[in-house]
Amino acid sequence: MSDFTAQSVTEARTGTPEAGFGDYVALLKPRVMSLVVFTALVGLLVAPGGTSPMIGFTAILFIALGAGASGALNMWYDADIDAVMKRTAKRPVPAGKVPAGEALTLGLWLSALSVVMLGLATNWVAAGLLAFTIFFYAVIYTIWLKRATPWNIVIGGAAGSFPPMIGWAAVTGDVSLASVLMFGLIFMWTPPHFWALALFMKGDYHKADVPMLTVTHGRAETRKQILIYTILLVPVALGLALTPVAGPVYLAAAIVLNAIFLKGAWDIWRRNEDVAEADGYAVEKRVFKFSLLYLFLHFGALLVDAIWRLI
Repeated sequence: MSDFTAQSVTEARTGTPEAGFGDYVALLKPRVMSLVVFTALVGLLVAPGGTSPMIGFTAILFIALGAGASGALNMWYDADIDAVMKRTAKRPVPAGKVPAGEALTLGLWLSALSVVMLGLATNWVAAGLLAFTIFFYAVIYTIWLKRATPWNIVIGGAAGSFPPMIGWAAVTGDVSLASVLMFGLIFMWTPPHFWALALFMKGDYHKADVPMLTVTHGRAETRKQILIYTILLVPVALGLALTPVAGPVYLAAAIVLNAIFLKGAWDIWRRNEDVAEADGYAVEKRVFKFSLLYLFLHFGALLVDAIWRLI
């Protein structure tokens, strides 16, 4: 019997389907990767001096692979809690499509490849930032913070905040106030974004015993913290408008977007659970969806200003 036939018979007996290419792509968390790629691309394009299209493309490619490596390592370690959460149960590892060992191997190889190749293609400052980002997400956040503290999203949010700083460093070889503020924009945005999600996905975190703020401190406290962090986010977003990378488009977008986001956070804080349950968490879902648009439009406005300066 051929190896292929034997494998097919084994799969038929166990009911476990063979992993396809799409399952390995899913390991890399392509939705998260898309945000990483976009913010890193903006950081690269607004950096002074510029770079060649080939080096820029290469940098973004390896930053994306580094983000994918983080996703694979996260899915390897979190397979147990992913399996009991409705939102994550169909991921390749908990669904049994990709063995955990393969996810670990893929994550480690992509980590090494992305860091080394980014360093060779651009500089070792950018490569070092990418290596630290992968380590922070896989070890500091996934293995330690996520299961240890309700402030997991606050501290762990740093991992998703580095891409524009890495893109900037790939061009300049350094870190500047503008790149730090781009980092800060994502860092301060992360808690209200995820806590809004936690409010209407409440059953998942309870079942998985993940110490999300909604579980450990209650839902009223979570609503208050969403408002507090949104208030703290506003000066960071507006402060970025005062740096050379921003222009009138960014300033106008930041004023409007932060006013809307602040109003949404205020509405969430004023609501109680009875009202929220009665309308199916309509406000919380609306604010969560807007938070995705909020970040995209801030970085999109930076990109428009950069293009405008070239015209």
